[in-house]
Amino acid sequence: MLMVFSSPPFYPTTVELPLENSRVIQYIKDNPKFFPFFKDALGAIDGTHFPATVSAKDRQRARDRKGLVTQNCLAACAFDLKFVYIFSGWEGSTSDSTMYNDSRIQDLAIPPGRYYLADAGFPTCEGLLVPFRGIRYHLAEWGRASLRYVLFKFAVFPILS
Repeated sequence: MLMVFSSPPFYPTTVELPLENSRVIQYIKDNPKFFPFFKDALGAIDGTHFPATVSAKDRQRARDRKGLVTQNCLAACAFDLKFVYIFSGWEGSTSDSTMYNDSRIQDLAIPPGRYYLADAGFPTCEGLLVPFRGIRYHLAEWGRASLRYVLFKFAVFPILS
């Protein structure tokens, strides 16, 4: 998978980092639930695992949290479902935050004032908007707790630095 994602023809034709003056997509701009809050969001970023074949001496490092031998790949996707960044080659045991930190050092540029949406496996920093710890976000969790989901119009999502 490393060779597929990081070499022609896939990478140069499919992957393109967004610029600082990238426009907000129409879906977010037209939706009052999203526009004032996500106008500076570039997309979403997450890690995903691919099955891997590694040598016996490297097999333990390549095991993910489920015990499978995998390769971890960090991918960022814009809201129009196009890849804007791919960072592959890490062992399955590597966390998303470690891969994110290394990608920022290598070549992932996030324009000032812009950010990606990420899950709780990522660090709280200026370039990412991650959920608050201890807050229920998944609908299944709300259902199990017999609670109703309420969206407040005045909710503000701060970017912590």
